[in-house]
Amino acid sequence: MSEANEETQVNPPRHGIRKGVYIIPSAFTIGNIFCGFYAVINAVKGYQAFNSPGHMEQAAHLFDNAARAIGYAFLLDGLDGRIARMTKATSEFGVELDSIADVLTFGIAPAVVAYTWGYGSTPGLGKWAWGVSFFFLICGALRLARFNVMARSPRFTVPGSTPKLDKRYFVGLPIPAAALLLASIIHFTPQPIPTYTTDQTQLYSWGLLVIMALLAVLMVSTFRYTSFKNISPKSNKPFIVLPLLSLLIAGIWFYSQPVLLVLSILYVSHGPLMKLWSLFRRTKRPITQEESITPTATNAD
Repeated sequence: MSEANEETQVNPPRHGIRKGVYIIPSAFTIGNIFCGFYAVINAVKGYQAFNSPGHMEQAAHLFDNAARAIGYAFLLDGLDGRIARMTKATSEFGVELDSIADVLTFGIAPAVVAYTWGYGSTPGLGKWAWGVSFFFLICGALRLARFNVMARSPRFTVPGSTPKLDKRYFVGLPIPAAALLLASIIHFTPQPIPTYTTDQTQLYSWGLLVIMALLAVLMVSTFRYTSFKNISPKSNKPFIVLPLLSLLIAGIWFYSQPVLLVLSILYVSHGPLMKLWSLFRRTKRPITQEESITPTATNAD
């Protein structure tokens, strides 16, 4: 059999509907990019609005739009991968496009939104504001690069740390989850931080700086985070998953502000908590009989 025939069998030509299926995941990814662009535009317009007298409500509305756009992008980002796997339409092009989209939507957009809505106009925080926003962006890019390398290299290990984990977990906080926490905070209280009193502005700005820095560190950490990839329509526990999913959707629909904030906080914090729990269990592990036997000291004299 010739090499051409072997290549044809491995990668059969795509015709008709089957060829169009490969466009669907990329369409979701393009929607993801659009949401990131929309978030940046609204953040810039909101920054201009609250610096103009009498436009406070408009500024809050624009920042809330930016936060919602990041939330919609989070949903699209989760759907494109699942649809690609379900339709068997995964491709190298789609993987690269998705990584670029994540840097734009969950890296650049949150960094800009945090700067414009939060600490960018706070007196005395000019260099800190630039530095922390860039730190968040670069850590997110490094997180994505590490994820791509680990996905393509089964034997890849994080230098000086744990090896690649199974698909049930992510290594480090996923960048979409980090962006979603910031979006949830803004959606919960869209009023720009510089519009508060002087003391409150300083307090909230420093608090946001700490949050952004912690999110950046968590993204490049080796904490395990649940991927939820084992939850699918083929789950063997539909009577548990489906009711919980319906309650989640209803909660987000009717009480989006507190529900999204609580969920994002729980997800971001559960990685370090899982690590602490594993260390606690390790210290509390009962000592076996072999481990309890220690060599007796002998008198050399």
